[in-house]
Amino acid sequence: MNNFSRKLFQWIDPLIVAKKLIQIYGEPGLIWLDSDGSSNGRWTILAADPLEYLCSRGLPTDPSASNPFTLLRTIHSGHWCGWLGYEAGAWVEPQNPWKNSSMATLWIARHDPVLKFDLYKHELWLEGNDQKRFLETENLLKDLSVSNNKEELSDKSSHSKGISKREWKWLTDQKEYQSNVDIIKEHIQIGDIFQANLSACCISKNNHDQRPIYLFERLRKKCPAPFSGLAVGSGDAIGESVISSSPERFLKVSPSKDIETRPIKGTRPRDTNPQKDSDLAADLVCSLKDRSENIMIVDLLRNDLGKVSQYGTVDVTQLVGLETYSQVHHLTSVIKGKLSSQKTWVDLLEACWPGGSISGAPKIRACKRLHEIEPIARGPYCGSFLHLDWNGQFDSNILIRSLMVDKGTLRIHGGCGIVADSDPSNEAEELYWKIMPLIESLQ
Repeated sequence: MNNFSRKLFQWIDPLIVAKKLIQIYGEPGLIWLDSDGSSNGRWTILAADPLEYLCSRGLPTDPSASNPFTLLRTIHSGHWCGWLGYEAGAWVEPQNPWKNSSMATLWIARHDPVLKFDLYKHELWLEGNDQKRFLETENLLKDLSVSNNKEELSDKSSHSKGISKREWKWLTDQKEYQSNVDIIKEHIQIGDIFQANLSACCISKNNHDQRPIYLFERLRKKCPAPFSGLAVGSGDAIGESVISSSPERFLKVSPSKDIETRPIKGTRPRDTNPQKDSDLAADLVCSLKDRSENIMIVDLLRNDLGKVSQYGTVDVTQLVGLETYSQVHHLTSVIKGKLSSQKTWVDLLEACWPGGSISGAPKIRACKRLHEIEPIARGPYCGSFLHLDWNGQFDSNILIRSLMVDKGTLRIHGGCGIVADSDPSNEAEELYWKIMPLIESLQ
């Protein structure tokens, strides 16, 4: 980082900058890590035209497949963003059965320069090492600051045809989902597992050729979240994109090796009536079922963090706290620790993969049961956006509330944590109002 430069510019809306970057460099390779301005959502990050990328797909049984964690260990410096899919778990537990995703298990790219938007101070920073590229982007920002012409970058998404509710096909209907809940409960009853995050999904053809930037533009308007974003694959992942409005941090590691994870378990919908909205939040806080589910995952993650943390440093700093977002109320816990001196962020990621909040307990046994029930691979859903900053700080989310673009197919998943006293009809209803805000935002 000897040539590292950082320069402050006049504020420009990130959407205008993103569309200008696409005009110049095209959409493949674009990354947009978005936030909502909340306590956990201060920064928005944009970059395009990556210098290089890493990509892997397939399972360990595939001769041409490569271990995504091995690839991640080849990263030593720079600014990297991308996604890691749920089925990367096959490289952690190859004895377990895993479905083969049609999307890349890993796509992560190095960008230089990078644009960072401080949502607290309304500041726009340009950062990078490549002086030629830095100057090109500097001139781009100066031109935008002078014109600031929103007419030039008109909101095409508001004029393009949306995706109606009837264009989505559920692979698991409500009745079948309830039956699957009963299957999970049977496994719990005999002591096979204690909890599992059962998912279902719906798919649609991208008949109107909606570009990822326009899909994300619609989603972020209705469902802002602190760990949201867009990653458009390039190279071996061309035609694949992940669009997310996730409220959940998975793992964060500071340059000084401080660790944080923020598992979410327990959800209620928001209501426009303030009294009903408060009642829903109170019902969530008082729910023994949701509280016990959250604590179960806290115990699992404490164990995962303990594998690679300094002895005695893992601590629960928030247990089952209420957090409220635009569409839902959540129960969130916060666990912190200190990474062992000889361990890296990749070691932590591998030790905790897949995330406990979207798999179950015991984790690997729960993954096996979910494999038997769920009809298709999850792909990036329940995986993570990965972000490695210049200074070595690592951050990641859990890819819930997310849309996958796989060539001409769109896919949305949702999941519910199932425990011994789960009511199948209630879980099916919860699944519906988790997914519907995403579908409605794309209309």
